[in-house]
Amino acid sequence: MEEAVHNSSAKKRLPPWLRKRLPQGGGAAETRAILQELGLETVCRSAHCPNLPECFARHTATFMILGAHCTRNCRFCAVDHAAPDPVRADEPQAVAEAAARMKLRHVVVTSVTRDDLPDGGAGHFARVILAIRQRLPEAIVEVLTPDFQGSREAIATVIEAAPNIFNHNIETVPRLYPAIRPQAGYERSLEVLRYAGELAGRPTDMAASGHATQMGGQSMAPKQLYTKSGLMVGCGETRAELSAALADLRRVGCRIVTVGQYLAPSGSHYPVERFVPPEEFAEIEAEARGLGFAAVASGPFVRSSYNAQAVFEKMRGRIKS
Repeated sequence: MEEAVHNSSAKKRLPPWLRKRLPQGGGAAETRAILQELGLETVCRSAHCPNLPECFARHTATFMILGAHCTRNCRFCAVDHAAPDPVRADEPQAVAEAAARMKLRHVVVTSVTRDDLPDGGAGHFARVILAIRQRLPEAIVEVLTPDFQGSREAIATVIEAAPNIFNHNIETVPRLYPAIRPQAGYERSLEVLRYAGELAGRPTDMAASGHATQMGGQSMAPKQLYTKSGLMVGCGETRAELSAALADLRRVGCRIVTVGQYLAPSGSHYPVERFVPPEEFAEIEAEARGLGFAAVASGPFVRSSYNAQAVFEKMRGRIKS
């Protein structure tokens, strides 16, 4: 059985490559039961991700912390824009418990944007990372963070908790920011990635500045951290603008990049300009590899955390060889 990806804002018929086979079996129900019992949100559900049935069936999900309501109102995003939820004190332990029950070896954690919090939620991110580390010490931990309004202290708080991958999406090209991400800034997002990579390379400087997160008396600064970012296409960007954005990401040291088709969640969201064919995604992947990215995922259904474990393991295998 196949499912056509829902895109209510598109007047034209969806192309055949935007159809997916529905997964078989009861894995998705088991995943939903774990999340419901522990009271956890996922960006898979909140952002109307087209890959949700597949990922849930494989017992994987991207945890979304700090509530279900975002303080920003980006025009591409389906996450609710409303008064933020109270921060849940036991959420770090709940995420770690869910990851353990789902037997995850690669745990991805994102959040709504919390401009209402003094640190933007960075401390909560750190507590979640540390809780996962305590419960699943061998797991790869990937975080997909907001921009923290550019706060270096907030970025340092997350990096010092020792994620393996620090992801922050630039989402689109600078010309489209006013229309798609009016409360964000292209250069600010690039600076978040640049500074995260710089901090990861200077653990002794971080410790000296008093910003070292401790576990068992030892600094948790990661031995190796990869920065990652993602872009949507089909929003009206030109190929030259996309190429420039990829070059900008490499300029700030980004190692992993994802590129996927934008699908409007509803008719009130930013409209889809065009559906990018698979062969063009292949060209974009080749271009990104030519720029020196260590890992590239480019395709119609690619999202920031889709098949994140496979992307990371493939990259790590190439580096070791």
